Amino acid sequence: MTGRRVAEAAVPGAFVVLWSSAFVAGSIGLGAAPPLLLTLARFALAGVLLAVVALAARAPWPRGRALGHVVVAGLLLQAVQFGAFYTAMALGVSGAIAALVQGLHPVLTALLAVPLLGERVSARQWAGFALGAAGVTLAVAERVSSAAAAVLLCGAGLLGLSLGTLYQKRFCPRMDLRSGQAVQLLAAVPVIGLLTVTLEHPRVTAWAPFTGAVLWLALVNSIGAFTLLYLLLRRSQASRASSLFFLTPSVTAVMAWALLHQPLSALAVAGLVLSGAGVALATRAPRAEAGSAPVRPPAGVSRERSAA
Repeated sequence: MTGRRVAEAAVPGAFVVLWSSAFVAGSIGLGAAPPLLLTLARFALAGVLLAVVALAARAPWPRGRALGHVVVAGLLLQAVQFGAFYTAMALGVSGAIAALVQGLHPVLTALLAVPLLGERVSARQWAGFALGAAGVTLAVAERVSSAAAAVLLCGAGLLGLSLGTLYQKRFCPRMDLRSGQAVQLLAAVPVIGLLTVTLEHPRVTAWAPFTGAVLWLALVNSIGAFTLLYLLLRRSQASRASSLFFLTPSVTAVMAWALLHQPLSALAVAGLVLSGAGVALATRAPRAEAGSAPVRPPAGVSRERSAA
């Protein structure tokens, strides 16, 4: 196996680990600052860094209608998703439970991808989605009555992620991963900033954990994990790429247990096991597609142009 193929094979696993770490880093940051302030700092730092990289590399920037599509996708994937999820975590939902709600992303994406993108989902994939959804439902069932508002916010974050994923796949398939992500992050800054000064008392109570969390969230998650997500979307269907989210709750739970000493109830553990089993079915391609050539990403990111 060539080095390039090894790197491509490692992308899904690396994405799951990096994406899952956001909930742990977010939990640490929320102990030192309000959720929207934490989100604002994350977006601003990552956006500025990517903008500098894009300018230094003379990367193409989205213009006209393409720019509008990039902004819409960014607001859904960044502002709606993380603003809702981190606010829910500040209201008492643990990082592991938030990841479990996010684990419904493959199911919602598949449901929406059929009418919006014309994707075909096999019976085996639907069975995997149903199994994963059952696991997520089981894991969060005991938390709905005690934290209904927080769970609803998690639902809003989930909707932002799924709609943003489909919008990105449909309208921004070849945006430059440096300038495009910079635009998406910086477009979310004024939205989250307005909500921060309106709904919160923006104040950092502990600078060391806040700084560490922001650095991790900006560099590892906003830049690293999202770059891998966009590469996965270019290589496969949106529904199949999103199936990896069935694995993030389990990885998040292990990280939260090891680093934050967050316990999980018996129902939550059962939900994790059930959701993990669903990914085995959901990520397997139908036999009819087994011999078809996979959709490969363009050879060089730097040569891509933003396209509507």
